[in-house]
Amino acid sequence: MTVYAHVDSPLGTMLLVGEEAAEGGVALVSLSLPGQKGGASVRDGWRHAPGVFEGVAAQLREYFAGRLVRFDIPFVAGGTDFQRRVWRALEDIPYGTTVSYGDIAAHVGVRGAGVRAVGTAIGRNPLLVVRPCHRVIGADGSLRGYAAGADRKERLLGLEGALAP
Repeated sequence: MTVYAHVDSPLGTMLLVGEEAAEGGVALVSLSLPGQKGGASVRDGWRHAPGVFEGVAAQLREYFAGRLVRFDIPFVAGGTDFQRRVWRALEDIPYGTTVSYGDIAAHVGVRGAGVRAVGTAIGRNPLLVVRPCHRVIGADGSLRGYAAGADRKERLLGLEGALAP
């Protein structure tokens, strides 16, 4: 069963979508923000279940308070094989650091024109904040390519201390 909840954050009200497990837990499928390009929206047949997301919400609160640097949240991998390779590379970027799109491309063994495909895969990341695509920046240091907007990317990197003063 697909379940969802809304969680307030400094970036706006986040929509959490998950799949309920037989044992009562939930695996996160999507975390999106208002106005996000390609973000999820509540669909008919989904059940509003804020209680099953309490652990996720607690970790998000700790992150936004500056007390959590790595999430421990079960999630559904989703995506194509290539997207999953790129998304795993995102999960390896340490808190408070940034890498370039080219760095991610090299990490997954892609060169040349393949860097654009890496950027597309990053842009389709369904787990904003939790899977830290905000830590990927342009080779020139520009904050581009964040589906929820460059202003939110800047706020996340500022929270993590990843922006030069």
